Order: sequence, then C-alpha cells, then structure tokens
Amino acid sequence: MTGQTSAMMAVRDPDIRLMLRVRDRDDQAAFGDLVERYQHRLVGIMHHIVGTKEEAEDLAQEVFLRVFRTRKKYTPKAKFSTWLFTIANNLALNALRDRGRRKQLPLELRDSGSLAARPGVALASHRDAPPQHGVQQEELADVVRRALDDLNERQRVAVVLNKFEDMGYAEIADVMGLTSKAVKSLLCRARERLREVLQPYIYMDREPPPPADED
Repeated sequence: MTGQTSAMMAVRDPDIRLMLRVRDRDDQAAFGDLVERYQHRLVGIMHHIVGTKEEAEDLAQEVFLRVFRTRKKYTPKAKFSTWLFTIANNLALNALRDRGRRKQLPLELRDSGSLAARPGVALASHRDAPPQHGVQQEELADVVRRALDDLNERQRVAVVLNKFEDMGYAEIADVMGLTSKAVKSLLCRARERLREVLQPYIYMDREPPPPADED
C-alpha cells in the first residue's frame, strides 16, 4: 500500500520522483537536481528568518545534508517541497532558540517582490522621484524591517512562507506542525501588527484619508 501511495504521489510531483531515485539508487545526479532547484529558495527563506546570509547558507546546507543522510527512510506523504521546508523550519527555529535572542529580519527587495510590495506599494522605488522620496523610502523600509522583527518566531515563519513561497494555510500548517486554523490566527495577528506599525508611514507621499466620522 505504501509503495502504491509513493508511486501515485511521484506521478504528480517530479521532485518526489527525484527523491525516490536518491533513496533507492543513491542517485547523485538526482540529488544535485534537487539542490539546484531549492538551494536559492532555501537560502532566501532562511535569510529572512534568521537574519544573516552567512547563517542562512549554513542552515540551507544542513537541510540538504539531513535530506541525504535520511534518504533511506524517506516516504512521500506530502509534496517534496512541504517535506523539505518542514526540515528547514525546524532547523531555523532551533537556530533562533539556540541563539537566545531575536535578530533583525532583513527585507531585501531584490529577493522577492511579494512581501516587499504587499505591505505598502510605497516601498517600490521610482526612477524620477525627488531626493526626499528616497529618504522616505529608506525610512519606510527600515520600519518594515523592525516591524517584521517584532513578530514572534512562529508568526515570522508563517509570514515568510505565505509571502515568499505563496503557501496557503494548509501547506503552512503541514510545514509548521499546526492546524490550518492556528496558521490563520498566526497570520491574522501578524498582519494586524504590521498594519499597526506601518499605518503612520504608508501615507508619507500624500495626505491620509479623513477620519471615518468626518464628511
């Protein structure tokens, strides 16, 4: 039955097919393909969670080492990416807890447009914008970084997976070992916090709307 399930999932997910080749044949080429497909994404996600590129690269390498070491025990029960990001999530959270303190969550606009664009379109640079606009851009980016850093660890991971990997509640729940309802609650609280912190800044280039009780 397990073999039939693995075969059915492999038909739908080419990454599972690669991982099964790694498991069954110690196929180095297949493993290399998986590393090539996911390395950049893993480093980017880890960077946003742990705060430094060097640590993110080390953690991403550790993820792949764990994948290879445990290859013989691999049984596909979800998408390969879900399994991989579950390992990454556990390593990232352990790294944060071992560090014993929260570090800044960098927001690099070149890594992904998703998170950068959605909290406030004002983050996007304008080629013909006046110098003061550039100063405002830097100030807002700094505020966003500090706002994200103010989220707790689980909220931060949920936001990163949702905004950078476009994961829905169910897939994030699988990665984080939570229920979909708990993930929805995490993201809701995170968005409220981001909205609260960013509210004074999102109208820097224009007048804010009048209060609701005004005509």
